[in-house]
Amino acid sequence: MALSKIQPASMDLTDNYAFTGTNSISGAGDIEQTKLATLTASSSSTLSFTSSIDNTYNIYKFRFVNIHGSNDADGFNFNCSVDSGSNYNVTKTTTVFQVEHREDNSDTGFAYQTGHDIAQGTGFQRIAQNTGNANDESIAGELWLFDPSSTTFVKHFMIKTMHNTNHDRARQFYVAGYFNSTSAIDAIQFKMENGNIDSGTIEMYGIN
Repeated sequence: MALSKIQPASMDLTDNYAFTGTNSISGAGDIEQTKLATLTASSSSTLSFTSSIDNTYNIYKFRFVNIHGSNDADGFNFNCSVDSGSNYNVTKTTTVFQVEHREDNSDTGFAYQTGHDIAQGTGFQRIAQNTGNANDESIAGELWLFDPSSTTFVKHFMIKTMHNTNHDRARQFYVAGYFNSTSAIDAIQFKMENGNIDSGTIEMYGIN
C-alpha cells in the first residue's frame, strides 16, 4: 500500500487557525485562551482576583510562576468567594495526592494525602506543602476552575503544582474537587499558610 505524502508548501492554515495578540489561539475547535490579569507578589500576605470572574468564560485558568514564600516548610493555599471577596469560605470536598523524588538519592514517594483533603469544609485548601524558601526554590503550576458563574451546578476544579521542598525534594502535588455551592463564584484568593508570598506571579486566563 503506497503512502501519500503532504508537502508543507501545499498546506494553507490561514483560514482555519489564527494567533492573536491577546494570548488567544483559535482554530477549528474554536478554542480561545485570553489573559485577563496578572498579580505580582512583593512580600504579599495574599493575592486575590476580585474582578473578571463572571459568565464571560466557562473555564478559568490560573498559572503560578516562581511563587516564593518567606517561610521555610510552608504551605501554599487557596479559597474562593461568592460575595466579591468579602469572605473566602466556600464549602468544598477535595482529593489530594503527591509524588516526589529526593535529589540526594533514589528515594521516591507516591501517596494519597489524607491530612490535606477536605470533606464539606470551608477552610483554605492546601495546594503545595513543605515548600522551601532558599533563594532558588519556588512553586509553579496551574489551577483550572470550571463554570464558576453557574447557579445550577457545583464548581469543579483541578490543580497541579511542582515545587522544591525544604528537604530538597522534587514534589508534584495534585488536588481536585468541587465547591459544593450553586452560588456563582466571583473571587479567588491565594496565600501562604504562615508567611508571605515574597515574590512570583499568578496569571488568570479565560477559556472558551
